[in-house]
Amino acid sequence: MNEEDPVLQLPAHLDEGAMLLVDKPKDWTSFDVVNKIRSRIKHHFKLRKIKVGHAGTLDPMATGLLILCTGKETKRLDEYQGLPKEYTGTMMLGATTPSYDAETPVDQVFPTDHITPELLEKVRQSFLGEINQLPPMFSAIKVDGQPLYKKARRGETIELQTRPISIYAFELTRIDLPEIDFRVACSKGAYIRSLAFDFGKALGSGGYLSALRRTAIGPYRIDQAWNLDALVDAINLLPPVS
Repeated sequence: MNEEDPVLQLPAHLDEGAMLLVDKPKDWTSFDVVNKIRSRIKHHFKLRKIKVGHAGTLDPMATGLLILCTGKETKRLDEYQGLPKEYTGTMMLGATTPSYDAETPVDQVFPTDHITPELLEKVRQSFLGEINQLPPMFSAIKVDGQPLYKKARRGETIELQTRPISIYAFELTRIDLPEIDFRVACSKGAYIRSLAFDFGKALGSGGYLSALRRTAIGPYRIDQAWNLDALVDAINLLPPVS
């Protein structure tokens, strides 16, 4: 994002309500980002409390576009969350992990010698359109009021139901087995970790997500987003409440 004059690019009254686009750093949770911005706004404007929320969780391993809403704008969080998403990332074939990504150790290995460009193309096409997807156990979906990932870490298993999602675009942008880079555009509710796992399974192998970046949410693009440190600096430059 152009940061030459961040004061002019930020609403002067974040406490009243604003939408912010942030590039989430790796190893930060989405709530870490929310808490960082909430704390900065509260301190700068000398507020006792301020509503700040995000429109769609990114896993700690992932980077990329996060929509934050403050104040009255938090009423639109569901609207933003319902927008289609776009991601780029890397899948590692020939292995699986319990979390479907690199956050947990490999638990099984599979052959990849049989994977050809023709097979990759055939399987890629099979994921386009509306599909039924099983969410990962390591997810923030709540069952009995508790996120699934907490149950998964305790070794508990829950019988999950598949959910319909839509894959609008799915491109394999680099093939260097066992690694494959991709771009995917999808509907709300799609888990890219599950896509990597299911893609590997459909190939007669295994797969897990080794890198992920969210590049768009609806019409909002990552190149419009604030670097987190730059956003904090910009908030500090806003005129304080008199």
